[in-house]
Amino acid sequence: MSLINPADSLERQNEKLQQIANALMNRVEYGAEQPGAAYAQFERAALLEQRVRERTLELERTLDLLHESNAQLARANDETEAARRNLADAIETVSEGFALFDPDDVLVMCNSRFCRDFSDTARDLRPGLPFTGYVERVSQSRYLALPEDSTPEAWAEKRIRRHKDRHVMFNVQLARGRWLQVSEHRTANGGTVVLQTDVTDLIRLERQERTRLKDKQARMIRATLDHLNQGVAIFDENARLVGWNEKMATLLSISARRLHIGASFDGLIDGLDSDVAFTRGIDRAGFRRWAASDGPRQPISFEIRRGDRAVLHVFGRGMPDQGFVISCTDVTAEREAAQKLYELNEILEQRVLERTLELEDALNAAERANASKSRFVAAASHDLLQPLSAAKLFVSSLTDRCDNPDDSAVLAKTATALTSAEQIIDALLDISKLDSDGISFDVRSVALSEVLEPLRDEMEVLAARKGLSLRFVDCSLSVETDPAYLRRVVQNLLANAIRYTNEGRVVVGVRRNGGSARIEVWDTGPGIAEEDQSAIFEEFRRLDTRASDNDGLGLGLAIVERACARLGHPLGVWSEPGRGSCFMVNVPIADRAEPRRQLGPSKPKHLDFGQAGLIAMLVENDPQLRRALSILIESWGISVIEADDAQGALDLLEDLQIAPDVLLLDYQLGPGMNGIMLYHAICARMGHVPGAIVSADRSAELRKDCKAMGLKLLLKPLDRNKLGQFLKRAVQEAPQQASGGLRF
Repeated sequence: MSLINPADSLERQNEKLQQIANALMNRVEYGAEQPGAAYAQFERAALLEQRVRERTLELERTLDLLHESNAQLARANDETEAARRNLADAIETVSEGFALFDPDDVLVMCNSRFCRDFSDTARDLRPGLPFTGYVERVSQSRYLALPEDSTPEAWAEKRIRRHKDRHVMFNVQLARGRWLQVSEHRTANGGTVVLQTDVTDLIRLERQERTRLKDKQARMIRATLDHLNQGVAIFDENARLVGWNEKMATLLSISARRLHIGASFDGLIDGLDSDVAFTRGIDRAGFRRWAASDGPRQPISFEIRRGDRAVLHVFGRGMPDQGFVISCTDVTAEREAAQKLYELNEILEQRVLERTLELEDALNAAERANASKSRFVAAASHDLLQPLSAAKLFVSSLTDRCDNPDDSAVLAKTATALTSAEQIIDALLDISKLDSDGISFDVRSVALSEVLEPLRDEMEVLAARKGLSLRFVDCSLSVETDPAYLRRVVQNLLANAIRYTNEGRVVVGVRRNGGSARIEVWDTGPGIAEEDQSAIFEEFRRLDTRASDNDGLGLGLAIVERACARLGHPLGVWSEPGRGSCFMVNVPIADRAEPRRQLGPSKPKHLDFGQAGLIAMLVENDPQLRRALSILIESWGISVIEADDAQGALDLLEDLQIAPDVLLLDYQLGPGMNGIMLYHAICARMGHVPGAIVSADRSAELRKDCKAMGLKLLLKPLDRNKLGQFLKRAVQEAPQQASGGLRF
């Protein structure tokens, strides 16, 4: 606890210390009862005096520092005052009104130009005035020109809201047509500087320029309206005329005394001639309602007719100021042209209809001719295959019995000739089927090796006869295709390459081509000129005129092109005269191949049924084929009972009371009953009997019907091996009637 009050001055503190020291000395000299105690008090007094002396020195130094600080403060106050005077002088020189508000929105200082235009508020502008007070006084000034439908309170509230924005700048209208631009700028410590700039001259210049531009625009608009080929009339929000051009008066035949500024819309409508009729889109009353509507107007478009000939198109649209503009266009020429086009179109449509009917008749005739051609080809092929099949069977029967080598050679040549004829008929049938719309393909996954390997064995013989080298490049790819038709395509390409190559070699290979496998057949033949490369795919077209009829009729490449087109396999050819040719077929690659099926014809086998005791019933309306089949089947040790039609077969079975072990039935047995119907009738009497349909019909419907009945379909010309395989299965199904069993 201090013995003196620190708030006292230094002189007062020294005086108190002197009194304390004297009191202590007196107590030491006179108040001590024992000499030892007096000495102790003397020591303490001496120590206290030393401390008082040190304290006095410290106080003196502090007093010196205080005097120096007071001097510096005085100098700073002088400098601050000088700076304030300089700042006041500086802002006083500013041409705009200037005011500074601190971060608490309290006025710090302003110049004499600040609010000079609000002279009735200038006396209240003193430092310490809040910003809201400044705004309130300005809003109440009689020199402030408030906007219409605005009050001083509303203006002040809006001004306070603007003050909260980061960047503030706006114009204030004063009395007597003067304007101030007010802007606010934020200081670093959060204060606000308000500047008031007189922009009256700028506003007046802007208005003068705007008026000049409006006058110029008005002249330009007037010139534009007069230049337009359309009539134009502009109405204000009260449906009063404010602008128009002479074209409008001309088109509508409105007198000049009616067209004037302020003319009413209704008066103009009433002034229209009686020969003006509203023909399309809207009537006269509807047009009036549109013009008199208060809300936003939707665009309207309609036509009117003036007199007997003139047609006018009228278009109306509302404007942002609730006015509207109307345009009128003379479309007489367009309507007359449209009418002429309509009449011409009617004539053309009638001609097109007549021509269409003629084309339909021609198309029907062509379709009938095409159908007749297809039926003729099918019938002719059937009629040709009947004797051909009989001839092949007769030759086959003789081959089994002939032991003379010379006779066997003659029979082999005969069989070769018959095979060539069969190939020609098959080619005609293939082209007929590929040209029809009812063809169906057995598209599936198949290994290319299953297609190419059988062709290797078949074509090596042909190549060896001509002394050519035939090479197949092995391939492990699988493709998505109809294997039978793909085999036929590659077979025809190979046969064509071997036929026209006299020396060298033929190579068959497969390349990957993206997602496809490209089968290529190369040869070292004479080549094909570029201008002839499209002609080689035509029917009966052969570039080698020296080729004989035994070399084919030029149908192979025609079949290739049609089959590839129907299967969707792109076909290509490269050839150069003197260097050879390459035919290419692109086939989609498959993930894996399905189980292998037999694609090519099997090699002939000699069949011997021994003493099987099998009875076959043969129903065939062609006597030669029936006889040839009977001879061949009987040569295998099978008994044959014959009939030439369905009713004869049923009567024969009824008379003989014999149940045959196998049925061979021709499909086309004349009117009333076909082979499938006959088979159904026989099975109804005798139970299930293995049977086969013999026919030249290669349609999918017949295959489907035979499969549904469990019948084997044997196509003409008959293949002796397929016939033998069918009879072998029939023997296995029939009960054993011979003690020695069956031998093949």
